[in-house]
Amino acid sequence: MELMALTAYCLVSFEHEQPETRQAGVLYFIMSHIDAGCIILGFLLLFQASGDYGFASLHGIGAKMTPGKRDAAFLLFLLGFGIKAGIVPLHIWLPAAHPVAPSNVSALMSGVLIKTGIYGLALVCFEFLGPPPLWWGVTVLTVGTVSAVLGVLYALMEHDLKRLLAYHSIENIGIILIGLGAALMFQHSNHTALATLALLAGLYHTINHACFKGLLFLGAGAVLHATHTRNMEEMGGLAKRMPQTAFYFLIGAVAISALPPLNGFVSEWLTYQALLQGFGTTQSLMRLIFPLSGAMLALTGALAAACFVKAFGITFSPNRGARTLRRHTRWLPQCALAWPSSPALVCFSGFFRPRLFSCWIL
Repeated sequence: MELMALTAYCLVSFEHEQPETRQAGVLYFIMSHIDAGCIILGFLLLFQASGDYGFASLHGIGAKMTPGKRDAAFLLFLLGFGIKAGIVPLHIWLPAAHPVAPSNVSALMSGVLIKTGIYGLALVCFEFLGPPPLWWGVTVLTVGTVSAVLGVLYALMEHDLKRLLAYHSIENIGIILIGLGAALMFQHSNHTALATLALLAGLYHTINHACFKGLLFLGAGAVLHATHTRNMEEMGGLAKRMPQTAFYFLIGAVAISALPPLNGFVSEWLTYQALLQGFGTTQSLMRLIFPLSGAMLALTGALAAACFVKAFGITFSPNRGARTLRRHTRWLPQCALAWPSSPALVCFSGFFRPRLFSCWIL
């Protein structure tokens, strides 16, 4: 994890001549070491109970820990992996690092690096810490809901294309955490089938987000290469000059807006199913959190669609403010235009053949 953080710092700081890049690199470096410290402290609590540093000895180790130490380990892991994933309010490094990093690095960070936080949190919660108390699931579900709503609201206010995509990464991490939080609540109440459904929805959206967000960042990189600006207000009419880029960006925009027939719809639909069924199968007042979270998820989906109507419309549709800029648009080589075809294909296959991905996840 430390090697990954150092490598990501070097990649973020690639264009270190610019002050904004250096500031973003330092911020990421500091936050990555804070999350590493939290994770190390959490594992030290687990190792104290197991007496062994092997992962095999940590399976179900939570049963041997006192409730106080188990809760402390959960909070440390939530903070550590939450910083890595970019949850609100620990997200400050993410909208700073993504815009200044090279676009292929942004695609890698959004598709892989922040997903290690999701993987780590799922691993320790479902494998190491044992049966969760109710408040663990409520906490994760609440953090996920807040991250999803605030992430898309921040994105709506942005005019920087890459920073807009960065905030949508926060939004989608929130959607993933909604699934994980619901799975923890179902596991607490011994609803194994619903816990499996919610966990599958969260992990499936993890894969889907890696695909369509990589596609969007590659499209944004092509636009940045052609126009030398991230400000969408200075763009316009690029669909005529860059039709392939516009087509691939449109596929990613439809997928991230959770519209059929693309993969984002399937994973969010599974999340809705888990939340709606949770209301009817739990008896306490806590069941009200499921429809509330589902309503916020629906609001998030609508706002995401509106945001990408704005992003695609301003960037690629004609507007009078971009006449001068279009004359200086540079063409991309054909090999660069071929790269986004793979994630675009996965966005379609994730809808028509979801069984392939769900079997691989399970």
